[in-house]
Amino acid sequence: MRNIKLLISFDGTDFCGWQRQNNLPTLQGIIEEKLAIICNQPVTLHGAGRTDSGVHALGMVANFETSSDIACHGLQKGLNSLLPEAIRILAVEDADQYFHARKSASAKTYWYYFSTVPIVLATSRLYVTALPGPFDVQEVEKCLQSILGCHDFSSFEATGSRDKTRTQGRGAVRTILDAFLDQDQKTGQFKLVLRGDGFLRKMVRNIAGTLFEVGQGRMTAEQFQQALAAKDRHLAGQTAPACGLFLSHIEYDREETRRASLLAKTILK
Repeated sequence: MRNIKLLISFDGTDFCGWQRQNNLPTLQGIIEEKLAIICNQPVTLHGAGRTDSGVHALGMVANFETSSDIACHGLQKGLNSLLPEAIRILAVEDADQYFHARKSASAKTYWYYFSTVPIVLATSRLYVTALPGPFDVQEVEKCLQSILGCHDFSSFEATGSRDKTRTQGRGAVRTILDAFLDQDQKTGQFKLVLRGDGFLRKMVRNIAGTLFEVGQGRMTAEQFQQALAAKDRHLAGQTAPACGLFLSHIEYDREETRRASLLAKTILK
């Protein structure tokens, strides 16, 4: 059996998230369906993570096993010919037998786009969250400094994120490796960057939504820090809309990180 690795970009607007669901359009479901046609056998696709409905990806990674001997370039060409244009296979390669898109990952990077201008362009509405009005960047940056490192992120965890009865594992503890805000002075658009060793269900969107409250003056940086320490979802802000969220890339080793970063930069040009 071969272990095949896919690098995937997708516009998540019309899909009900990554994970396969009965009678609903999902990324995993439709890619598995097309792979089964090409490989002439059922295929189970393992993704690096489970994105929510409406979330996009520049560099999702997935893997599957197959006995098919079709060449990687043929598999890529065949998949892109069968898949809707909202899903593109950027690269296909043979991986070693131990590679697993989720279990082998060392870090993930998410980008969240939002704009504070009075009117967001119609062409951006599916990819940028509109937050018109004043926005306190300095207060938000204080919050971002406070989430760096290893913390229990229960306050930013969606219901059903994990089995809380389990006594083993790391629970809601995750490590944030990078957290910062970029602003395009010309357009007024912001990009929130979060890089960590893993994320709970809707964790990025819940952090973003709480940061929005700080930026708009409805919460202070001190209250944000208190909410984080309290491990209580009720003290954090609302979940930010899915449309502004992009899974940028997944890290496995230095070479993989370099290639993923170059690819992300190329796509955004």
